[in-house]
Amino acid sequence: MFSGIVEATGKARYSAGKLHVEVPFEVRPGDSVAVNGACLTVVDFDGKEATFDIGEETLARTNLREAKVVNLERAMPASGRFNGHIVTGHVDGTVRFIAKRTSGNTTWMAFEMPPERWGVAEKGSIALNGVSLTVARVEGSRFWIQVIPYTLEKTNLGLLRPGERVNYEIDIIARYVREIIANSK
Repeated sequence: MFSGIVEATGKARYSAGKLHVEVPFEVRPGDSVAVNGACLTVVDFDGKEATFDIGEETLARTNLREAKVVNLERAMPASGRFNGHIVTGHVDGTVRFIAKRTSGNTTWMAFEMPPERWGVAEKGSIALNGVSLTVARVEGSRFWIQVIPYTLEKTNLGLLRPGERVNYEIDIIARYVREIIANSK
């Protein structure tokens, strides 16, 4: 379980089923780390770089093969303080970043609507590259988020260029509400 509050970013490279990431905090083999929102298990750590095995399903649903800088968050301890939103690290897929505009100290960022359109609602939450965010606006085939300067500086969202893919995770509560409604008919 994660909160979507990114702790750091790290340089990443993918090679032959493994993702190698510079990690600025201590991890051990067996630890769970959200890497661009995908829950991965550390298989090796040399004090600077963590190695993660990447399965076919993860490669098919994420942007980890092409990611150069990734967002990082360690799993939440059961006794820790809960910040952000509930994020499982189970990435649903990728959407494309469309555009951004700045107004005051806010950067508005538009993304294409995922196939799970039902899970994207104004004032609802969504995780993009592991960052827990609030959907500010829904317009046809796109949705907008607002990002403050701190988030742009501390995550890889500020590095995005139009057309790039980002990992997304639909809000877990929306997912369960949909299942309950669908199965109650």
